[in-house]
This record gives sequence, structure tokens and C-alpha cells, in this order.
Amino acid sequence: MADAPQVLLFDLGGVLVEFTGVRDLAALLPEPATATEIIERWDRCLLSRAFGVGRLPAGEYAERFVHDWGITLDPDAFLREYRSWSRRLYPGAKELLAELRPRYRLAALSNSNEAHWDRNTHEIGVTEQFEVAISSHQVGLAKPDPAIYLTALERLRVAAADVVFFDDVAANVTAARDLGIRAFQVRGVEDIRSALAAEGLL
Repeated sequence: MADAPQVLLFDLGGVLVEFTGVRDLAALLPEPATATEIIERWDRCLLSRAFGVGRLPAGEYAERFVHDWGITLDPDAFLREYRSWSRRLYPGAKELLAELRPRYRLAALSNSNEAHWDRNTHEIGVTEQFEVAISSHQVGLAKPDPAIYLTALERLRVAAADVVFFDDVAANVTAARDLGIRAFQVRGVEDIRSALAAEGLL
């Protein structure tokens, strides 16, 4: 059995929150594209990177994004669609967090943006599940930059060894491990449960 951590730190989209951006964006594009093609283009998209670290306001992001990607929606309509891509907490997520809360401090560390963070906070009620919830757009940093993990550790006032982290992106997990954080690549609630059980933490 591994040593019990003080903090369980969670990514949101793809881990605790259903995010349908790839599927929904595909439906808006002027030409068919596979999920892999969309993800690769998204990862190269400087506009989305800037929006995700708070360097671009939502209105300007939407206006420039629809132009660059050839989307026929007007920017306001696109932004409404974009917000909706953060759908809901996965079934069982709230129950899992309630089960864990008496034993661990719970926190979130997400590559997000002002639109999705606002929806997660005020419509879905995601951020209220955590003692500390940090979005990339709030701190001007994004995973896998080591600085965002150090920001989280500082805000939580814990050492890396006292944290277990869950993310769906391999590069983000690797970056956390490089800092001494115990980290696991997971997708969804059952993967989280399996990882916790394997570590003797559930």
C-alpha cells in the first residue's frame, strides 16, 4: 500500500467532466475531419492557447476562431455553442468525490478558459466540489508547463510527494511525475476508482 496523500488533484475535462468539444467542433467545420486531425489542429492553434491562458478575451477569441477555422456561425452564436461543450459531471463523479472528501483534501487543476470555467462554476457546479480549483486562464499557465503544478502546490501548501494527480493527457501526467507528484492517466470515474484501489487509497 502506498503512503496516503494529503491531496487528490484532478483534471476536469475527460476525467470528471464530460467534454464534447472534438465531436461538436467537427459538426461545425466546412470540411470533414477526423477526431485525430481536429485534436492535432487544436493543439497547434495559437488562438486557443492564448484564450486558455487568459491572454485573449472571449469575444475576440470567438471572432478570430470562426474566421480561421471557416465556421459559418457568427461569433456570439459560436461562443454559446463553445460554452456548451463542457457538458456535465460524469455520472458517479459527485458521489466519488463525496466518498473521498472525508479522507483527503480535494483540488482541481484544469487547462480551461473563461467560457468553460464560468459554465463549470455557475451552471454545472463543478468547482464547488473542491477546496481549491485552478484554471489555466486564471494563472496564465497551462499544463504541462511545470510552473502550473508548482503554482498548485504553493496554493495548497503541500509538497509534491503529498499529492496524487489524475489527468487524461499523457504529457500532463509525465510533467507531474517529473516534479515528484504521483500521477495517473485516467479517463472517467471508473479509471479513477481503479487507480485509487490499486494504490490502496480507496
